[in-house]
Amino acid sequence: MKILVLNSGSSSVKYKLIDTDNEKTLAEGGVEKIGLPDGFLKYKRADGSKAIIELGQTDHKGSIEAILRILTDNVEGCIKSYDEIDAVGHRVVHGGEKFSSSVLIDDAVKEKIKECYDIAPLHNPANMIGIDAITALMPDKPQVGVFDTAFHQTMPAKSYMYALPYRFYKEDGVRRYGFHGTSHRYVSQRVCEILGVDITDQKIITCHVGNGGSITAVKYGKSIDTSMGLTPTEGLMMGTRSGDVDPGALTYLMTKHNLTPDQLQKIINKESGVAGVSGISSDMREIEAAVKAGDEMATLALDMYEQRIIKYVGAYAAEMGGVDIIVFTGGVGENQTGVRENVCAPLAFMGVEIDKELNAKTRGTETVISTPQSKVKVVVVPTDEELMIARDTREIVSKLK
Repeated sequence: MKILVLNSGSSSVKYKLIDTDNEKTLAEGGVEKIGLPDGFLKYKRADGSKAIIELGQTDHKGSIEAILRILTDNVEGCIKSYDEIDAVGHRVVHGGEKFSSSVLIDDAVKEKIKECYDIAPLHNPANMIGIDAITALMPDKPQVGVFDTAFHQTMPAKSYMYALPYRFYKEDGVRRYGFHGTSHRYVSQRVCEILGVDITDQKIITCHVGNGGSITAVKYGKSIDTSMGLTPTEGLMMGTRSGDVDPGALTYLMTKHNLTPDQLQKIINKESGVAGVSGISSDMREIEAAVKAGDEMATLALDMYEQRIIKYVGAYAAEMGGVDIIVFTGGVGENQTGVRENVCAPLAFMGVEIDKELNAKTRGTETVISTPQSKVKVVVVPTDEELMIARDTREIVSKLK
């Protein structure tokens, strides 16, 4: 079964075409700068080389049309017609409490996705545009929604509730939902396959760290706590997001600087984090280079970034009564060897011991980087959210036949 996986953002659409019979990626790429005069489609050719097609100013429907054209192109394509696409799987960021698993998209599901617009105004509307575009272009193709929040619906109330007046939860749905759920689900399952252990016996901490980042406590296969909250701003320090901050500090700044809610949202989402502290960049590679050059603010930013990861790992180990496996994934988790070493070093009291030489040469590959003597397995597992979406889509669509 050939599944087209789409991730529709506010100004981009990423895609992968996956043959789920052998789980091979047949094509991948994405449209960027949607709505701008210099919009373009970037894709990977069969030989691994990359190509770019200038699209000019286009909308989401036009972007998806461009993707379908390149997939069926006589020279660059990998399929002859749309008919070879069996179904489309969509990444949908927020499912609230409405979805605890992936679902076949119908009119009722669309309405529930729209009901989450208020708590995910930057993401769900864009995801919905992608769904509507496929409905218009390929009306007979089944579509499946895979929600970032679904994996975390197993959290107990003590983990997801905020200590606010209960009416805000009952009336407005204000609670911790968590994100990156598809990634946390994939790497927690995959690491158990790598190690040959039963996930229902394991206490796992999954660290999805990159420009965005979250950490999840996965106990016996289920998410019991996660660092992101109502929005993806809570938790870790990220590339441009503040992560945890005293809400009193925010109200103080709003009053002192006469900030509007929109202005404050921009500060905590786009001007904070590593970029805000360092004044250099949100890219960890540039931060590490600046640290090596002796930049004090870059050093502070990196120290803060690593300290937050250590704090959450320690907290979740305590919450689960121990930890068997720690997983690193995401752009930083998979590639920044220094971050992994610095995070693991203070965890020695828990029995964490990594092979420093092996860690130093591990980038983007499935590798056990802990020593044989380590009481906790530490593993690098590149995430594959698109494959997880394709698997879910195949499972749901196969039941329709």
